[in-house]
Amino acid sequence: MDNKILIDEIVNWLKMQVKSSNSKGLLVGISGGIDSAVVANLIKLACPNNSLGVILPINSSENSVEDANLLVKQCKISSLTVDISEEHSKLFEKSMEKLKNIGLYKDEYSRMTDANLRARLRMSTLYAIANNLGYMVVGTDNADETYTGYFTKYGDGGVDILPLKKIFKSDVYEMGKILGVPQSILSKAPSADLWENQTDEAEMGVSYDSIEKYMRGEKVSEKDEKIISNLHKKSEHKRNLPPCFEI
Repeated sequence: MDNKILIDEIVNWLKMQVKSSNSKGLLVGISGGIDSAVVANLIKLACPNNSLGVILPINSSENSVEDANLLVKQCKISSLTVDISEEHSKLFEKSMEKLKNIGLYKDEYSRMTDANLRARLRMSTLYAIANNLGYMVVGTDNADETYTGYFTKYGDGGVDILPLKKIFKSDVYEMGKILGVPQSILSKAPSADLWENQTDEAEMGVSYDSIEKYMRGEKVSEKDEKIISNLHKKSEHKRNLPPCFEI
């Protein structure tokens, strides 16, 4: 589908979601990355007077915050910034200290624990703001991330609607160009900004290009095929509701 037509269709879909849910508007967390940049533009088009971008730094890089603010200016969306670095540090340190006190702390899981806590604190903050406004929380995960499970369960995966869930990352970039997303966002390597010099592709061990080829049924290297297949299998629980005991 032509990406200009796709933009129009998603905007109309967002309008229908607001109407059918009796919501008052739409809200998205803006990270300074391409996915949130495109979603911010889309919700601004869908709800010009009832959309909000929320920037949530947690010891974030200066570049990410600068790009997030640049995006806000580009799409002229109402915005606010809530720095939750202190809250994250206190909760992380207190929780890990309690584990250390009883001899259960695992240092090898510390980095990922920290990263997932960031995503979940951001989700909680977004919902606190959205609840007060009567808005829906709009997610930013795309097709590549959904398939590989490259999102945090009950973190960036904890949202009301996902307009990009069936859209490939490459198409998200093309949509970004059409929407006028700043070049600094379009040209930088995709990153969740979880730690210094972190990038999506390095963390997953495979490129977005290979992921998309695999999802389309095209040929990829044996190594990439194995990585993508394993990522998909390991993350199956993220794409489903929690299992329950059946009586």
